Amino acid sequence: MTTALAPATADNPWLNAQRQFDNAAEILELSPGLRAVLREVRRELVVRFPVKLDNGKLRVFEGYRVQHNVTRGPAKGGLRFHPATDLDEVKALAMWMTWKCALTNLPFGGAKGGVAVDPTTLSHRELERLTRRFASEISVLIGPDSDIPAPDVNTTPEIMAWIMDTISMEAGYSIPATVTGKPLEIGGSEGRPSATGRGVTIIALEACRHLGIDPDGATVAIQGFGNVGSVSALLMAEAGFTICAVSDVTGGIYAAGGIDIMQLNKYRQRTGHIAGFPNTKPVTNTELLELPVALLVPAALENQITARNAGRIEARVIVEAANGPTTPDADVILERRGVTVVPDILANAGGVTVSYFEWVQDLQSLFWEEREINLKLEKIMQKAFRQMCDQSHAHRVSMRLGAYLVAVKRVADATAVRGIYP
Repeated sequence: MTTALAPATADNPWLNAQRQFDNAAEILELSPGLRAVLREVRRELVVRFPVKLDNGKLRVFEGYRVQHNVTRGPAKGGLRFHPATDLDEVKALAMWMTWKCALTNLPFGGAKGGVAVDPTTLSHRELERLTRRFASEISVLIGPDSDIPAPDVNTTPEIMAWIMDTISMEAGYSIPATVTGKPLEIGGSEGRPSATGRGVTIIALEACRHLGIDPDGATVAIQGFGNVGSVSALLMAEAGFTICAVSDVTGGIYAAGGIDIMQLNKYRQRTGHIAGFPNTKPVTNTELLELPVALLVPAALENQITARNAGRIEARVIVEAANGPTTPDADVILERRGVTVVPDILANAGGVTVSYFEWVQDLQSLFWEEREINLKLEKIMQKAFRQMCDQSHAHRVSMRLGAYLVAVKRVADATAVRGIYP
């Protein structure tokens, strides 16, 4: 297979996101005007706001909310609290959300947001004050009909509850559908906490069937053992995969014969980390990516697989549980080496899909059982996988470009049908 490629970029996530779009736009032969509309974000809001710390001092934080596209419906996307968060990262994540929602055919556009902060340095009360002030600052954009945030890196259902309460208090009445990923007690959905990891597992199984790999015993390495990585590890193990390596921010562990994920979860609950788990040897996050396994699941942050290490990846299949873990330059090397990359805009779309279910349930005040939600999720993910593969085969391109051809065409068609205002 061959892939049309734009000029090389650095490891800037926004430039990489634009490059991925350009590759699809070229094949779809989009007009210059439509390309100009879709390769830029619609709105970007940068806020700087003070938070009173427990010691009485004030500290100013910088936060962002970006809407890439709202042609197909309200903007949808998570909020992350991370010290490395910046505007270019958030712009890239917003664009990827547009394509993710379009690929799974959800009636949303793409958005993303975040605050440049290390939440582990804040007390619980400081975190709540920061969250509520940030929610108030971006309230000009968010709401159930305009822009619906959700959890992302270092944000939790509790944080979503604070945001929902803040927006509701300012409005004078409860607005559950203003965020998703909330606790069940205030309109959250069954199945939402495990949705992204469940989606990763569904897509890993589909990729194995497509490539003729027997998942029973197929070895897996997972970079990142947060919500997504830990759920993916547990569900993939239940599906028959052998999880040989996992890692978190402190490093990783490896056992060629497999790791008991249930016991590892108990160990982490008891110790607060995964390092030192019995019958494993330590590996770094970098070393984990290059282990001799059948499937590699990057479930941490973007730009983990680059031109610098792509030539040493031994996995046959990469299932992108994180957003943007593979750079375009790395894609070229991996494709040349015959490594199949299942792109992030499909592999981790389980979270936004069940967020959509939550939003619908909140709007109609009628809630579904978890079994029904999981079946709906599986149906949507499997259909999107087939459509991606159809475009990949039709144009003899990678799965990533096949997924982009489906997604970008849907947004471009919707833009053309709506026309340009005024």
